[in-house]
Amino acid sequence: MKANLTTRFFGLELKSPVVAASSSMTGNVDQIRKIADAGAGAIVLKSIFEEEIYHQLQEELSRRNEFLSDPEYLDYFDYVIKDESLRKYVKLVSDAKAAAGVPVVASINCATSNEWMAFAAKLQEAGADALELNLFVAPSDYGKTGQDHENFYFTVVDRVLRHVSIPVSIKISHYFSNLAGMVQKLSQTGVAGISLFNRFYAPDIDIAAEKVVAADVLSADNEYLLPLRWTGILAGKTACRLAGTTGIHTAETAVKFLLAGASAVQVASALYQHGPAVVADMNSGITRWMDEKGYASIDDFRGKLSLQNVGNATAWERVQFMKYFGEKEF
Repeated sequence: MKANLTTRFFGLELKSPVVAASSSMTGNVDQIRKIADAGAGAIVLKSIFEEEIYHQLQEELSRRNEFLSDPEYLDYFDYVIKDESLRKYVKLVSDAKAAAGVPVVASINCATSNEWMAFAAKLQEAGADALELNLFVAPSDYGKTGQDHENFYFTVVDRVLRHVSIPVSIKISHYFSNLAGMVQKLSQTGVAGISLFNRFYAPDIDIAAEKVVAADVLSADNEYLLPLRWTGILAGKTACRLAGTTGIHTAETAVKFLLAGASAVQVASALYQHGPAVVADMNSGITRWMDEKGYASIDDFRGKLSLQNVGNATAWERVQFMKYFGEKEF
C-alpha cells in the first residue's frame, strides 16, 4: 500500500508535509499554480511587510515635502498608501485561492503590534484558509528588556486572534533567552502551529571594500541543524503542532524533521534553486522512505526520535564538543 503523506499543520489537513514557504516564488499566481500542481501541501503567500509599507510611505512623502506640515494630508496619505498595499495583497490571496487547489495561507511580517488586526480580518475575507504571522524583532535595542521583546509576540498574537476565525500560525526566530519556555507559552495562546525558525536578511562584511554587505539570501543545506535540534527538543511539549523551516532542501532532511516531531516542513530556497519540481521530488523521496520502512502514514513515525520519545538528552541537548575533541585524532 502506498504511503499516505497526509498531515496537519496551520490547523488544516494537508495532503503533503511539504509546504511552500513565503517567498517571491509564492507572490506570483502562475508559480503558485505550478507549486500546487507539484504536490505542495499548502502555499504560504509572499509576506506583506510592514516595513515595506512604511518605506513606501516615507519615499512618497519625501517627494511631496510641501505637504509635510499638513497633519490632515499626512493622515490621508498614510491611509491611501496602506490601503493600496493591502488591496494588492487581498487580490493575491483571492487569485491564489482560485488557482491553487490547496490551502492558501496569507502571511504578515509584523514589526509592531499596531494595525495588523484590521489587515488580518481583510485577508480572511479574501478567502485565506489560514494566516501566518512572521514575527521577528532583533533584540538589539539597549533600551528594551527581554520581557519587552517577548511581550511584543504575545500582544500581536492576542490582537490578531481576536479579529479572525481562521487558524493562525506563527513563524519565529531563536533569539530568546529561554527559547523552550517561550515556544511553550506561545503554543498555549491559541495559535494553530509554530514554525522554527524564520530566516531574514543577514549582514556580512566585504573586507576588500571594507563595507557591510548582504550575506547569501538563500539557505545552505546544512542550516537545518538548528531548527532540527529545537524541533526534537520541543516536540510533544507544546500545545500546538510544529513545522521546520530553513535549510530543508531534500526529502532526507524533511524525513529528519518528521522523525524529530515536526508535522510539516516549509521550503523556499530549494524552490528558487530547483523550481516547483523539487516539491514532487521531496514527496517521492518521503514516500519511498516510508515504503521501505513499512510506515503507512506520517503519524506512524512522527516524533519517533524526539527527545520526549528517545529520552536521550545528551543527543539533543549537548552543547559542548569536548567528548568529540577528546577522542578525535588528527
